[in-house]
Amino acid sequence: MSDTTTVSDGVVTVDGVPTGLFVDGDWRQASGGGTFPVRDPSTGTVIAEVADATADDAMAALDAAVAAQDDWAATPPRTRYDLLRRTFDLVHEHADDLAALMTLEMGKPLAESRGEVVYGAEFLRWFSEEAVRIGGDYRTNPEGTGRAIVLKRPVGPVYAITPWNFPLAMATRKIGPALAAGCTVVVKPADLTPLTTLFLAELFRRAGLPHGVLNVVTTTDAKAVSEPVLADPRLRKLTFTGSTPVGSALLKQAADNVLKTSMELGGNAPLLVFDDADLDRAVDAAMLAKFRNVGEACTAANRFFVQEGIADAFSAALTARVEELRIGRGTEDGTTLGPLIDERAVDKAARLVDDAVERGARLVTGGHRIDRPGTYYAATVLDDVQPGSDILSTEIFGPVVSITRFATEDEGIRMANDTEFGLIAYAYTSDFARGQRLAERLETGMLGLNTGVVSNAAFPFGGVKASGLGREGSHEGIEEYLESVYVLTPDPFAG
Repeated sequence: MSDTTTVSDGVVTVDGVPTGLFVDGDWRQASGGGTFPVRDPSTGTVIAEVADATADDAMAALDAAVAAQDDWAATPPRTRYDLLRRTFDLVHEHADDLAALMTLEMGKPLAESRGEVVYGAEFLRWFSEEAVRIGGDYRTNPEGTGRAIVLKRPVGPVYAITPWNFPLAMATRKIGPALAAGCTVVVKPADLTPLTTLFLAELFRRAGLPHGVLNVVTTTDAKAVSEPVLADPRLRKLTFTGSTPVGSALLKQAADNVLKTSMELGGNAPLLVFDDADLDRAVDAAMLAKFRNVGEACTAANRFFVQEGIADAFSAALTARVEELRIGRGTEDGTTLGPLIDERAVDKAARLVDDAVERGARLVTGGHRIDRPGTYYAATVLDDVQPGSDILSTEIFGPVVSITRFATEDEGIRMANDTEFGLIAYAYTSDFARGQRLAERLETGMLGLNTGVVSNAAFPFGGVKASGLGREGSHEGIEEYLESVYVLTPDPFAG
């Protein structure tokens, strides 16, 4: 496996990974001494006990971030670059360790975990380069009576809340731009998958992280820990990735102190397949868009809208591919589909499938729990899903394909836009003009046109409508952690 894991009687456990709170450059226990278990969803086995932070611990982390803010903001951009770049190198040196941790605590196959290491590390490299390219502006005012300077400065201490489904990439996507901009950070990872973030913090420490610049608090009581941090006027930025209801509640709390916020919230991505699509490539893209991360991704294609002329062939070809998926532990060779994160996720998938079938959908394959230890649900294809089915309005977060047929381009677009969400959409067509129309008419922040994966550190990630506010990645990502300061001076040439 890796340097951070041991194997005994077929049970894999972590070894040498920090399990405490990371506050002001040191590892420490929770103030109340409490811990909570982290479980392998493929077996239910406890793989580690992690410190369970209290509100006092969170405030200690914020105190450390506030104390370090001025010095970190004044740190030369090249020094910030160096820290991020050294951490990027360490992430790659420990790629096997990080991949093993993600597979153990989240369940995804090792091949996918290794892919996340590459993707997640790229945010460190990208934003290390952005650190030395923070710009400004200088120009004459329109009246010609003065000169205007616009400079950028860090917004201040940041509270970052990350989800469980991509524990490395979601942390680096927030920590990278914050540190590059000159902001200090307190990170609260999900209690289901805290180990990857804790190990990442240790890599930052080894890279020479100054005390207080990055702090990590793990907890099972997110509300109790987050409320005092968000209420503290010293905090200046909240960034969150997670569900829309939780994001909405956090926005209400953030409003009291008028916090700068960025929210990457829920998705319910449509995947449109038109009659003129290349069938094989459309199926390849659909498999990636749906089953990467066991379907537990905000970018997962949930609602498949297939034009009538190609629908039968697409459904048959996709079903054949789905039935080839190999379900098992992510640590086992050949596994292509791991467990869902917990029993609640299995119950949700089962409920949505049952509702769709009751409303007239045709169950083509799957549609049942897997009888083995762990939280598994069979890869499932539903065809002829009827309007009004819960699965069309609810983010699935599981390995379930929902196919609905449409006749015309206008009808397909109307169906795709019929959701409160607008994070990402996918479409397959050979018609270039249609692709342009889709880009302009689909209500989405991102579009995968003839591709099933769009995530890239160099481009802006984010959505519209109930899918969130702001963008992560690209040059836009660092702007979320900066504020503009405008300075006007008199005309230097005036008498």
